[in-house]
Amino acid sequence: MDKAKTKISALLITFNEEDNIEAVLDNINFADEIIVVDSFSTDNTVTLIKKHPHVKLIQREFTNYTDQKKFTMEQATHDWILFLDADERITPGLKEEILEVTQNDASASAYYFLRTFMFKKEILRFSGWQSDKNYRLFKKSKVHFTEDRIVHETLVVDGQSLTLKNKLLHYSFKNHHDYKGKMFKYGRMKAQEEFLKGKKARWYHFIFRPTYKFLNHYVMRLGFLDGKKGITICYLNALGVLERYRELKRLHNQKSH
Repeated sequence: MDKAKTKISALLITFNEEDNIEAVLDNINFADEIIVVDSFSTDNTVTLIKKHPHVKLIQREFTNYTDQKKFTMEQATHDWILFLDADERITPGLKEEILEVTQNDASASAYYFLRTFMFKKEILRFSGWQSDKNYRLFKKSKVHFTEDRIVHETLVVDGQSLTLKNKLLHYSFKNHHDYKGKMFKYGRMKAQEEFLKGKKARWYHFIFRPTYKFLNHYVMRLGFLDGKKGITICYLNALGVLERYRELKRLHNQKSH
C-alpha cells in the first residue's frame, strides 16, 4: 500500500493586493489548502478572493506582522506550511522541490527560499538583494514566531534548516511611489519596535544610519552594477531608515507631552 500523500497548507496575509491576489492564488493552487487572512482591504482584493471558492478567507484587524502571521498559521489544518507574500511567485523548478521535500520523511524542519528581486519586470541582480532569503516552507509543529518583533518577523525553528536551490520571484517594486510607501511603512513599524525596547533617536542616527544604508547597498553590495535601478532601490531603502528615526523621535516626543 502506498504511503499517504503529505498535505500542504498555503497561507497568505493581505491588505489591498488586488494587483497580485489572483496571480498568487493561481500560483499556489497545487497546495491542499489555501488560507488568506485579509486585514479589511479597501480595494477589490476580497471580491477577487471570493471568486476562488476553494480558498478560505478570514478577515481580521492587523496589529503587526508577527501577530497576523502567528494567527494565520494557527488556522492551518496541515503540518507543512507554505507561507508566501502576495507579491511572490513560485517557479516550476521551486514547485518541484517543494513537493519533493514535503514527501520526504528525512526532510528538514524548515526551508529558506532564495529570492530574485524583480524591479517591475526586470531582475535586480545586486543592490543588497543578491543573498536575500526567507523561511517560506516549514513544519507547523517545529516552529514558532518570536514575540518581540512586529516587522520582519523571526521564525524560531526546532530542528534542521536547509535552503532550496530554485529561487522565488519577488515582485516587490511596482513603481517608485508604491515601493517608497512600503519602505516608510516598514520604517515606522521598526520604530515602534525599537520604541518599545526603550531605544531613542539621536541626532547622528539621522545622518549616519541612512548614509551607511545607501553606501553599503550601492557600493559594498554592488548596487552601482544595477544602473538606475540600483540608485533608486538603494536611495529608497535609505529613506526607509531615515523614516524609522523620524518616527522614533515622534513617538518619544508624543510620550513626553
